Amino acid sequence: MDRRMFLTTTTAFALAAPMARAAAGFEVSLSEAEWRKRLTDAEYTVMREMGTERAFSSPLNEIKASGTYHCKGCDQALYSSETKFESGTGWPSFWAPLQNAVGTKPDRGLFTTRTEVHCDRCGSHMGHVFDDGPQPTGQRYCMNGIAMRFEPAGSGEALAG
Repeated sequence: MDRRMFLTTTTAFALAAPMARAAAGFEVSLSEAEWRKRLTDAEYTVMREMGTERAFSSPLNEIKASGTYHCKGCDQALYSSETKFESGTGWPSFWAPLQNAVGTKPDRGLFTTRTEVHCDRCGSHMGHVFDDGPQPTGQRYCMNGIAMRFEPAGSGEALAG
């Protein structure tokens, strides 16, 4: 195998891995075409291809009301407003998810390994968790607002992020 073939093959596997991971073993499992129909292009890039939205671009950063943050892929409740805090990073941040709402896995980049966070119902990429958050957990769930919507307490109506 020559160098060009090696680079082409490893790049193809790296790009396909998030799609394969997200499609397998989740309660909500859709085809690529179904996800593309359900999500905007930007949402698809973040949620299905493990992209990242631009810092300070999410309207969810400004929400201070009581309520719940839901996955845009399957509407599962992920975070309570009670655990939201201002991290100064430009992304909605929480010190803990709701119980049985998210899963994690290693996200190995070229020079570092982070912990990726995904919805445990549909596998959609939400963001990453870091160990530099406030007490009581010391964790910072740094989420892509574009992957979530906010539902004010008692409203039953979700607001997009």
